[in-house]
Amino acid sequence: MSTAKYLYLTTTGHKTGKPHEIEIWYVEHQGCYYLVSEKREASHWVRNIRANPTISFRLGDRIWQGKASFPDDAQLLAAVKAKMEEKYGWSNGLVIELKHAGQ
Repeated sequence: MSTAKYLYLTTTGHKTGKPHEIEIWYVEHQGCYYLVSEKREASHWVRNIRANPTISFRLGDRIWQGKASFPDDAQLLAAVKAKMEEKYGWSNGLVIELKHAGQ
């Protein structure tokens, strides 16, 4: 389990096609990484994922290639939001799941 406060997510711009990196809060749950978009679908990085779910992300020195998705399982969403509340005191937004290649 990583103790890093931030995850660095790289998406491909939905208009430009260029890589875009953001620094964002995250939690780990059952071997996957989860982010929460405060602005939901209005966030550019969420729009980028909708257009192209292929992403890369890093924590500390580790870098993974993978896919992002939008889970809809109510139990999973509740567990992820509870972990975000515990870690950061905030969880209001759209949950995005990151899986690295091989998962």
